[in-house]
Amino acid sequence: MIDSTAVTWEASDAAHPARRAARLSMATVAAGRKEDWLGLFTPDALVEDPVGPSMLDPGGKGHRGHDGIRRFWDDNFGSAQGFHFRVRDSFANGPCCANVTTITVTLRGGTTMKVDCVIIYTVDDAGLITSLRAHWEPDRALATLTTP
Repeated sequence: MIDSTAVTWEASDAAHPARRAARLSMATVAAGRKEDWLGLFTPDALVEDPVGPSMLDPGGKGHRGHDGIRRFWDDNFGSAQGFHFRVRDSFANGPCCANVTTITVTLRGGTTMKVDCVIIYTVDDAGLITSLRAHWEPDRALATLTTP
């Protein structure tokens, strides 16, 4: 079940395997359940968050496989105190789902940051995520930092 305090879904809710995987991904991240999140991915999955070179991925090649995705979690999600996902729109077709989302990240000490993004989830025939591609601009997100 999706925690309604962690995920606000304002978009189409029509059944689709990639949409289901996206919702589960957001819920497990918000709940801090790393191993459950990793279990949503194929063994060779690719996470690009954000897509291209950034301070989170200087080489811009993404994080591949469970080991790479686990390191991504530890390096980035592990320092967050909480997440809230607000999905304003969702487009699902083929093996993909693209969600127009705002993620509010609460860091230790109560500082918050809003990340406006489009996240594209692609799944295999079993509904496991083969790629997660988050399109967002780090400078825009950093400009939203608010301290308590």
